[in-house]
Amino acid sequence: MKVTLGSVASYINGFAFKPTDWSTCGLKIIRIQNLTNPTSEANYYSGTYDLKYEVNRGDVLISWSASLGIYIWQDEKAVLNQHIFKVVFDKVSLNKKYFFYQVSYILKRAESETHGATMKHLTRPVFNALPFELPSMEQQNFIANELDIIARLINAHKRQLHLLDELVKSRFVEMFGDPVRNEKKWIKGNMQSICIRITDGEHGSVPRSEIGHPFLNAKHIKPDGAIDWKTTTFVANEVHEKIYRRCNPETGDILVTTTGTIGNVAIVPDTEPFSMDRGITLLKLQKEKISSIFIAWLLKFDSIQEIMNANIHASAIGHLFLNKVKQLPVIIPPLELQNEFSSFVIQVDKSRLLFKCQLLQYHSIEDIIRGRNYG
Repeated sequence: MKVTLGSVASYINGFAFKPTDWSTCGLKIIRIQNLTNPTSEANYYSGTYDLKYEVNRGDVLISWSASLGIYIWQDEKAVLNQHIFKVVFDKVSLNKKYFFYQVSYILKRAESETHGATMKHLTRPVFNALPFELPSMEQQNFIANELDIIARLINAHKRQLHLLDELVKSRFVEMFGDPVRNEKKWIKGNMQSICIRITDGEHGSVPRSEIGHPFLNAKHIKPDGAIDWKTTTFVANEVHEKIYRRCNPETGDILVTTTGTIGNVAIVPDTEPFSMDRGITLLKLQKEKISSIFIAWLLKFDSIQEIMNANIHASAIGHLFLNKVKQLPVIIPPLELQNEFSSFVIQVDKSRLLFKCQLLQYHSIEDIIRGRNYG
């Protein structure tokens, strides 16, 4: 039965806590960043409050402004900030997990429909009017159980991918140590000293085309080093050639995100020529002394990431300027050792690829289940 979100539950918007309300003790104030990144710094409130703003473990929360998402609160008792709904299941019989999975699907679709907007936002009337499929409780339980099984498989494979990354990091430390502390006394330099060119992508406005060469921005470089080619736009051949004369990414070059999300790193694969904007910095290495795989993992190292984050230019969208990239510290072990490390990473990547393929299959099954039941 097709109904609306507003007809199946009540949604309590959080309280508009001001900085003057914050305290160093009391109850945690749940803000959007505490949902999207549970390790982010929290503020606290020690005053009196209306019980409707209280959140307890297991409560379902929905962020509806700036970032769209649904979450099950797993922490201790807290109070809710504005721009987040607490869901009260007081209208119809609902399996909480069924509701969670379907709303996650609804919000993902809503987010894709607001793609490109500077801020994603759902007003209460729009939110309440969103369609919701309400089957019998027996069917809800069955669907929720199916999706629970898939979710467990997905999370298990994500954990395996994380462990593979930790394995590579451990191998890096074993062979080379911390590149900033340099306890193994390798030859030191900076990024400029090991590159034949460091530049960034196009600074100006770039006209797009229906076909042509892919045009990347920082969002296309993922934390795991993958490049998202599926969502790229395109530029005409003459536009590409103009950009490419100054910034020509080639196989084995390093890409580093330096606008917005800072420090994601990718190695350019063997692919067709592409262009990119200024949110990505291009490192063309002196390959007779530096391995691409070695330098990519050096850039991912925590102490190097900390230096990058410390040098972000404060603005509405953070930016790491080229002069700061050029001064990033590097170590230069013998190329033979770098190549030994690279061979190890290549072997690990074979396992990583297997887990990624299985993850894609599980996500496809998840999409089929959701599409079959939610329309």
